[in-house]
Amino acid sequence: MNDAATSAPTHHDAHGAHQAHGARHAHGAHHAHGEDDGHGGGLASMAASATLHCLTGCAIGEILGLMIGTAVGLAAGATIALSVALAFLFGYALSSLPLLRGGLSLGAALKLVLAADTVSILTMEVVDNLVMAVIPGAMDAGLVNAVFWVGMAISLVAAFLAAYPVNRYLLARGRGHALTHDHHGTNGPVTGARRFIPDLPAPALAATIAAFMLGGLVVAVADGLG
Repeated sequence: MNDAATSAPTHHDAHGAHQAHGARHAHGAHHAHGEDDGHGGGLASMAASATLHCLTGCAIGEILGLMIGTAVGLAAGATIALSVALAFLFGYALSSLPLLRGGLSLGAALKLVLAADTVSILTMEVVDNLVMAVIPGAMDAGLVNAVFWVGMAISLVAAFLAAYPVNRYLLARGRGHALTHDHHGTNGPVTGARRFIPDLPAPALAATIAAFMLGGLVVAVADGLG
């Protein structure tokens, strides 16, 4: 009787521990591994979306920084530093908007995006600037030079290709954008001041930036022909 009485709780505890371990594993990996076989996109889709989201912020910051640097006559090094700083700023800002709209406080949103996006943005900025430095004349071309816009397009594509596997690796381990995934959206209607926080889909922003860059290229070519 005593042996049977002591063995039953032990088996029950082991079963409970197994369930707890399984629950923790499912919570950390559900969005990464589980969605590959589900509907609505899996790990590859999430990684591509996260990379495009970061790339959009980086592109806005870099183009704006180059425009400001050119307009005020900053040296090349200062212009690059400004562009990188603005790339991080806009990258973090775009990632924070859906979290703020979903009800998180500013401090909590910033804490999440710093943990989720820093590695991705850093990867993009390193690759982007290396590619621009390798392309002859791209860094010093100026905004009305076709070399600048072609070089920028090539560098952004290279940055996306470099950051995609990084984001996929992080997502597969419940890190990176997986940290912010559960905080997107709300369980009810968006009310109060949150109604004024813009909802900016990354694909729409990316299309806008692509159109802007194409316009810049057209203006640069027209200026060269003129």
